[in-house]
Amino acid sequence: MDKETTIYILGYFPNLMSDDEKAALTYRYFIEDYDNFEREVAKRIIQQNPNKVFFNNCPKCNKLARTPYARQCRHCGHTWRDIVVAQFVISRSFQLANRSFYLLGQITKGEMNIGNFIDLTMLGLNARPKIEDIGFARINEDGNMREDIGLAINELSEEDKQFINNIRAWETPLDILNFK
Repeated sequence: MDKETTIYILGYFPNLMSDDEKAALTYRYFIEDYDNFEREVAKRIIQQNPNKVFFNNCPKCNKLARTPYARQCRHCGHTWRDIVVAQFVISRSFQLANRSFYLLGQITKGEMNIGNFIDLTMLGLNARPKIEDIGFARINEDGNMREDIGLAINELSEEDKQFINNIRAWETPLDILNFK
C-alpha cells in the first residue's frame, strides 16, 4: 500500500481505528518504524471493514482523489461534479416488515428521480444504493406537522441498515447521483 492511500485511509476513516491505534498514532515519536505502523493499521482497516472505506478514484485516470468528497482530480484535472443531481438531508430511517428500507428527509438542492443513486459515503458506508421508489411521509413532531420525502433503497445489508438507524446527528447533505 502506498503512502498516499495510507494517509487517505487514516485521515478520512479514523473511526475505524482501535483506541490503541489512535493513541499510538498520537504519540508517533515513540514508534521506531512509524511509516510501517501506519501502513499496517491502514491494511487492517481495509481487511476488517471493506464496506466502510470508500476510495474516491477519478473516473478518467483512476487515481485517488484528495478526499472522499472531491469531485475534481488533482492528478489529471478531470471534474465529475455533473454526476451530482441533488442533495438530500436525512431526518430518520425505518423499515416495515418485508418492505423496502426508507430514508426520510428533505431535498436541499436539485431534483432526483427513481433510478438515481444516493451516496452514503458521508455517513461512513461504502455504498451508493439505487433509489427504488420515492414517496412522502407526514411527520408529527411536538404537534407540528411536516412532510418528508422517503427514499426506498434495497441494496443495504442488515448491518448497514442498523448502522444508519444508530446515527443520531443528520446534518450532512448526501449527494444524489445520476450514475453509480
